[in-house]
Amino acid sequence: MTTTRPRIGDQHERTRSPVTTPTESYPVSAPGLPDRLAAGYIFDLDGTIYLGEDLLPGARRLIEALLVLDRKILFLSNNPTRSPADYAAKLTRLGIPATPARVLNTVATMTSWLVRHHPQATVFPIGEAPLTRALATAGIRMSEDPSAIDIVIASYDRGFDYRKLQIAFDAIRTHGPARLVTTNPDRFCPLPGGRGEPDAAAIVGAIEGCTGVRCEQNTGKPDPFMLDAALERLGLPASDCIMTGDRLTTDIRMAIDAGMSSALVLTGETTPEMLKTLPPADGPTWVLDRIDDILPWAVWSTLPGADRAAR
Repeated sequence: MTTTRPRIGDQHERTRSPVTTPTESYPVSAPGLPDRLAAGYIFDLDGTIYLGEDLLPGARRLIEALLVLDRKILFLSNNPTRSPADYAAKLTRLGIPATPARVLNTVATMTSWLVRHHPQATVFPIGEAPLTRALATAGIRMSEDPSAIDIVIASYDRGFDYRKLQIAFDAIRTHGPARLVTTNPDRFCPLPGGRGEPDAAAIVGAIEGCTGVRCEQNTGKPDPFMLDAALERLGLPASDCIMTGDRLTTDIRMAIDAGMSSALVLTGETTPEMLKTLPPADGPTWVLDRIDDILPWAVWSTLPGADRAAR
């Protein structure tokens, strides 16, 4: 879908001379590619910036370019198996220096939602250590006693078992009604080689299946709660940002609902075949072969180290 254009090489030097920020609008050299420079860029992680332990093509050079251009950047993930600090450390290890302040994931948004809306609730988190640590740090009460539980949190949990399902069932049906909420609605988490792991939707489905209740709240993409948290972190309105991700149902859906421009990268879940029958109203603003196509050609040509042969 894209054609070769000027790029900064992925291995180019990190020390650059100061760059004057270009104007906010540029002509584009090929149809179907972004034609402007946004104030803020929100990026999904899994399947967008990296896959497993490998950066995806163009990811590092894009983030480096955006930093040179003094753009605001936020990494946004539905995956609650790591803390923001863990994600920042992984990005830095892979060659993209990041701080926890530049990462927002569902560990943070679920904790924030509870503190804001249910600070006195006792919760039963079906999740992994980063989530339970964040809840404990925020002072949220947790219990495995079904009679004491007000909210069951269904999350990505690779230790999920029948015991946990029974506690959730008893909290909702026997002693309840406890409420059912989730960190994120993803069905699976993508892994290298086309593989995947069941995600939080599998846990939600098991609890809904045996209790007959419906999950009341999601604090991940595409829910407005995560969007509002992201925009608050950036200090920008949705109209000044571009959301980039690999999933139509989360990344792109959130952007569409917010009236935000969006870019779908074909490096994760979504394939060109999936787009053929997609209603126009459900599609992204742009579809990109690789993430660094999000910057217009003319912007790349203003950056130090631009190399026409690099891709």
